[in-house]
Amino acid sequence: MDTGWEWDDSLFEGTARYYRRGRLPYAPGLAGTLAEVLKLDGRGRLLDVGCGPGVIALSLAQLFSEMVGVDPDRGMVAEAAREAADQGVAGKARWVRARAEDLPAGLGTFDVVTFAQSFHWMDRDLVAVTVKDMLKTGGALVHISDLKKDTEAETGTGVGAGTEARILGGPPPPAAPWPAVDELVKEYLGPVRRAGRSVLPHGTPGGEEAVFTRAGFVGPQRHVVPGGQPLERTVDDLVAGVFSMSFSAPHLFGTRRDAFETDLRRLLSDASPSGRFSERQPSTEIFIWRNDPR
Repeated sequence: MDTGWEWDDSLFEGTARYYRRGRLPYAPGLAGTLAEVLKLDGRGRLLDVGCGPGVIALSLAQLFSEMVGVDPDRGMVAEAAREAADQGVAGKARWVRARAEDLPAGLGTFDVVTFAQSFHWMDRDLVAVTVKDMLKTGGALVHISDLKKDTEAETGTGVGAGTEARILGGPPPPAAPWPAVDELVKEYLGPVRRAGRSVLPHGTPGGEEAVFTRAGFVGPQRHVVPGGQPLERTVDDLVAGVFSMSFSAPHLFGTRRDAFETDLRRLLSDASPSGRFSERQPSTEIFIWRNDPR
């Protein structure tokens, strides 16, 4: 992480209501892949660290008897609880507002711990050692992310996506104009990436393999769940996507938030008068690490 940057509780402030709609779904088959590889049978406990609005935990609900999601953002925890109730799994889900650095927080031991595009925001060495102690012997730490250079998506099979995305039929609408959107965000917020009350000019860190190895995990075992499916997105979906990001969270625009949204919607409408866009679903990359004393 950049020297001088420190986490603060405004990092994802106001993004929770946009997250589920705005973010592209993980690749179809993620739950099935984890069930097969980890031999999950509906028993055991799952800990999802940096759970956001519960996207990963709830997608794996049928594979565990109990799930605990941990996130420092009040809005994210509330959204996760609402969605769990809507899906009828509130009885086996618990949502805890806390930073990963506050673990173990009396939560007990778990069979599986997941980090879905969240680990880079944490004190990674501290958190890795802590969750290793919370895993049962032989338990699995699963690091999940979109595949950034997605050449493997071209071989993707299967159907399905989030409730806000549909498989396209016929000629696709134009691609989402993300470069132009990024430039508009910079016009309002400046050229340096925003992150909470500070800036993050060099982005978040990588090198997770070294962190997990230092913590004593064994692995990793890599799996790719193929994406590549064309998804139809609306103007509202793309606006939600912008406001779901830490670097363009609603609060960052202050009194100019409405003006920014007006300009954003105008840009999107100019790019596609029909109000529809095409995006390709990314593949999902999974690294599995074991808490194996051998």
